[in-house]
Amino acid sequence: MTTTYKDLATQISSKLKNFRHEIPDTMQGFNAMAAATHTDGALSKKTKELMAMAIGIATRCQGCLAFHAQACVKLGVTRAEFEEMIQVAVYMGGGPSLMTAAEALLAFEEFGGEQAAA
Repeated sequence: MTTTYKDLATQISSKLKNFRHEIPDTMQGFNAMAAATHTDGALSKKTKELMAMAIGIATRCQGCLAFHAQACVKLGVTRAEFEEMIQVAVYMGGGPSLMTAAEALLAFEEFGGEQAAA
């Protein structure tokens, strides 16, 4: 990785802002889907965010690591919860997910997850 996860989130956010003008219908649809997903329901927002991070790890999506790590921290995910999510992601994604899981933990710590303890 050549940049920090905070920088990556900022850089991607800038491009997404451009997309709002360049492909507004797509962005409106995506934003509506995100808003509908990120509410408490049968599953809590926190659980859904951990699921999103696990999928980001399994698919090796660097931008996903940045955005979902930041969201996990804001939602108060503990290190223990984050590490259990990592177990599931590695179980489902194998060795490549293990490497990405280490990066996800770096992102979680960079955003101050549980005050970057450990």
